Amino acid sequence: MDEDTATLLLGLEGVAVAEAALDEAGNPVLALVTAWRDARCCPSCGMRSTRSLGLVITRPRDLPLAGRPTVLARTKRRRACGNTACARASFTESVPQIPPRTRLTGRLRSAVGAAVADGGRTVIQSARDHEVSWPTAHASFALHAASALPAETPPVEHLGIDEIRRGKPRFRQVVTDDGDAWEVTADRWHVGFCDLSGGAGLLGQVEGRTAATASAWLDAQTDAWRAGVRVAAIDMCTVFKAAVRESLPHAVLVVDRFHLAVGQHRAPRTPPPRHPPAARPTRPQGQSRVGTSQQAHPLRSADARETSGSDGR
Repeated sequence: MDEDTATLLLGLEGVAVAEAALDEAGNPVLALVTAWRDARCCPSCGMRSTRSLGLVITRPRDLPLAGRPTVLARTKRRRACGNTACARASFTESVPQIPPRTRLTGRLRSAVGAAVADGGRTVIQSARDHEVSWPTAHASFALHAASALPAETPPVEHLGIDEIRRGKPRFRQVVTDDGDAWEVTADRWHVGFCDLSGGAGLLGQVEGRTAATASAWLDAQTDAWRAGVRVAAIDMCTVFKAAVRESLPHAVLVVDRFHLAVGQHRAPRTPPPRHPPAARPTRPQGQSRVGTSQQAHPLRSADARETSGSDGR
């Protein structure tokens, strides 16, 4: 197989296969060189460099090729910028699929993020499947999600605000003028904003369940967007109420039915008042218990009289 055929099979934009071989495990090992003209241009000023400062060999990771792990050995040049007014004295050649200071190709990073966003996998599962670390998989997912999100928040008329629990909070110890203190680095509560009547779905999510964080997200939207919000639905939380009154004073504030039903179900139920028992009739003084019994049960009194009469005869 010649180099041109191997380059076509690899399909990695900006590089060409200079040599191909197999390692001891039978996996392909490809030696790559830069095949992009703009790689010689300085990334700061854009001037084309004509002087090389040496060679650099990197080994970026890529997707499997024909089901087999592929080892890439890319040779690139470190170049000097000829513009004396440029703050960057030197740079290394970079291509779109292999940016500088990265160990993953662009398509591998996209595959890791798409597995979470579109494939329904968790971050840790995508990291294991692609043999990358959890922070790398999470960063790939965030990059994939950012590319799919619209540049501006879609307009909504009915805005829903609610909190979700992210996990356990995290703290770090910092030194202040008053001594050591603990600072929250990851709050366990996030606030989400969603479109209730349209199809925009989740509009945004911020960390921290405070009126300041919710108002900051609302204030970051355009004036036309805030003016278009007619109704804001929240739960029975004073934090969201304060944020809506501060940033959306014209919107009608309502409480959604779900939280009303949940609040009514969880409310302590007051037992019905207990009425005092009816007063029992008192026996007149001097009257025997038998007489009371005969008076209370006339049939039993009649039987007793018949019995006493027959004994007398």
